[in-house]
Amino acid sequence: MLNQPMAIAGRIFRSRLILGTGKFSSPEAMRDALDASGAEIVTVALRRADLSGRKDPFANILEFIDPKRYLLLPNTSGAMNAEEAVRLARLAAAAGLPKWVKLEIHPDSRYLLPDPVETLKASEILVKEGFTVLPYINADPVLAKRLQDAGVSTVMPLGSPIGSNRGIQTRDQIRIIIEQATVPVVVDAGLGVPSHAAEAMEMGADAVLVNTAIAVSADPNRMAVAFKMAVEAGRAAFEAGLASQQATASATSPLTAFLE
Repeated sequence: MLNQPMAIAGRIFRSRLILGTGKFSSPEAMRDALDASGAEIVTVALRRADLSGRKDPFANILEFIDPKRYLLLPNTSGAMNAEEAVRLARLAAAAGLPKWVKLEIHPDSRYLLPDPVETLKASEILVKEGFTVLPYINADPVLAKRLQDAGVSTVMPLGSPIGSNRGIQTRDQIRIIIEQATVPVVVDAGLGVPSHAAEAMEMGADAVLVNTAIAVSADPNRMAVAFKMAVEAGRAAFEAGLASQQATASATSPLTAFLE
């Protein structure tokens, strides 16, 4: 049986694995990993994309992503504040990219933690301008609710810092965000192995976003497939219903009445 599809802003996706496009050894390697992953949403840093149409060989990543196959999700990585993020989103839309944006504002260059104040500010502006906004945030349930009230289409709490591969270190907060969510919850950042992705899905997350763990693998294609299977398995387990944890043992084959 197939897992239930996911809806974001009224658009249906069968895959719950979203892929980033940074750190790959080549654009060709990125293209092949996307194909292997089965992903339908691909996020691209606008600073790495040539929006001028001049065929810049050092910023030609968009040439390797089929817009008929993938939803291209521009991201504002590198923006230091709301003003910069809004400007990047407007430039992408003016260049003909989808009016969707993964909103990233992280002025801290060491830990790349998102700025909650500027993220909320930019979200309010972009939603009013008709953008489908997917904000990357700390695992902050209060901020998640404020963003949902502002009209964002997902919330994307981090599992651990970007590229750290440390897995889900914000479990309790993410559980609260999922419990209170009125939009899809995408666990983004820090997922370093497929089991991390499966854990997020078992918790009830709607999707995960993975980049570094696949891009830096010795075999990105096989790692992309591994994450694909982990996401599908984790979601299937969640939909099937996980067994509750018990404080004591519970025999799987009770002997009651058997020896009488």
